Amino acid sequence: MKTFLGTMTAVIAFPAALLAQETIDITVASSHPTVVPWVGMIQTHFMARTDEILAESGEYEIAWNEAFGGTLYKANATLSSVEEGITDVGWVFSFLEAAKLPLSQVSTNTPFATANPPVLLDVMESLFETNDAFRAEWEDHNLKVLGLTATDLYDIYTKEPLTGIADINGMKLSAPGVLGSWLRGTGANAVDGALTTFYTDVQTGVSDGALTLALGAMPIKLYEVAPYINRFDAGAAFSGAVAINRDTWDGLPEAVQNAMIEAGAYYTESHGQDMVDRHELMMNLMVENGAEQSPPVTIVQMPSGERQAWVDMLPDLAGEWAAAVDEQGAPGTAFLSEYMDGLRAAGETPARDWDK
Repeated sequence: MKTFLGTMTAVIAFPAALLAQETIDITVASSHPTVVPWVGMIQTHFMARTDEILAESGEYEIAWNEAFGGTLYKANATLSSVEEGITDVGWVFSFLEAAKLPLSQVSTNTPFATANPPVLLDVMESLFETNDAFRAEWEDHNLKVLGLTATDLYDIYTKEPLTGIADINGMKLSAPGVLGSWLRGTGANAVDGALTTFYTDVQTGVSDGALTLALGAMPIKLYEVAPYINRFDAGAAFSGAVAINRDTWDGLPEAVQNAMIEAGAYYTESHGQDMVDRHELMMNLMVENGAEQSPPVTIVQMPSGERQAWVDMLPDLAGEWAAAVDEQGAPGTAFLSEYMDGLRAAGETPARDWDK
């Protein structure tokens, strides 16, 4: 009897939530590898924070099926793969989805507007909450957006050093999707690509270099084939979102949904600050890692005025983009004004007032 009562007491004392814990299977994937910071942070911040929140009650746990680094799909299928449920959760690369996500291209068509990723993400987050058309262009693709991503600052990585922006006239430069428009008016030719293709493109002569960012260039070792980092600090851009398939989302318990929403906000904020903290670190690390190669990795600081010279070369990218989006039935011109006003209200001083 004593043994029986002792056993009963232990069962009663054992937390009921643990006995009833439900495991939910979720696939999470990306086209890019986890060495790319914003992809790695899906693991270390979004997934980890979701798990942490759910563990507080013990009612649910997630069994994550991870398929990072292009094992399920490549960079040209990030939107459709989440939309169609090939993965439940994935990073959607908006640069390569200009036709399906037109308003999401506002920052890529306003280069040099801000060099502050946290501010950029704050503005885009606010627009996502207040602008129905912006939110709808994501949700119409069967997605629930959980966290936003941005880039650090863009520079030009080349096989030979530049003396100024005029030197890229006639060069072939790899650039991701719509960012190729940043080369219009410079005489350079954009070669469409992504971080997953840049190294091979430069190595094989498909391009002479790349327009890219330090946090992406360092992990793929682009500096091995393009050792000259010509520093322009061309500005940050909105690059996409961590999203979940809407059908998957609708089937989740409310507690899991709430955990993911909180984890997504944590991911966005942490990622924005990470862009700032690690930009200089990655620059220095590339120089350090490439010190013994020939030629050694060198940061070429552009002379004063070259950044503005590049901005002034560009045609009216924002005006052309906004007009085209307006013709498609989306509020391109109005959204451009909201975006630029948001940056200025946050204290940013764009190198060019693209909405004027």
